[in-house]
Amino acid sequence: MPDIPPITRRALLAGLVLLPACAADIPDNSLPAQRAQAAALTDEILALGPGIDPAEAARAADLAYSYTAQLARQYEIVDPPLVHNTKVNMGIKSRGLCWHWAEDMERRLKAEGFQTLAMHRAIASADNPFRIDHSTAIVSRAGDGMYDGIVLDPWRYGGVLHWDRTIEDIRYDWQPRTEVLEMKARARAARNARATRLQR
Repeated sequence: MPDIPPITRRALLAGLVLLPACAADIPDNSLPAQRAQAAALTDEILALGPGIDPAEAARAADLAYSYTAQLARQYEIVDPPLVHNTKVNMGIKSRGLCWHWAEDMERRLKAEGFQTLAMHRAIASADNPFRIDHSTAIVSRAGDGMYDGIVLDPWRYGGVLHWDRTIEDIRYDWQPRTEVLEMKARARAARNARATRLQR
């Protein structure tokens, strides 16, 4: 890779080292599989509780899959998630971090104006130096909270939609996005206050 600066080369190699972890168990992304998975997601949305309009559940499930595919094209996803993240962070690609997927998915589903479904945002905050924060969108029955809903995560497998009940998604400890951002803001303020005291 003669034309790639050393720091860029190291970042790409670091992403490649992590490929086995993010490439394992990638779901089937063929069109027939997507249709079957969208039908299964429809059933899971309806199982969230009474009062959900079956047409809204089907529309949300279909959109979750079709919009994931659209975003994958827009983001120019050709690499596993961590490699793509590295390219976005280096300015090679413009979009495709997990929070981009979550933001765009939430916005698109909210635009439908569902009456019996609600959208939420969540973050699994990094609790050690070897993990990064991860963001997702969550769909629930209208009036219910994110812990009663279903995670819609297109980032996890690089443009292949992953979904699971929030409380059953054992890979991440999801927290409400607003709470995580408030916690981080308080931590930043405390660090800044300490730095200010040390400079005096």
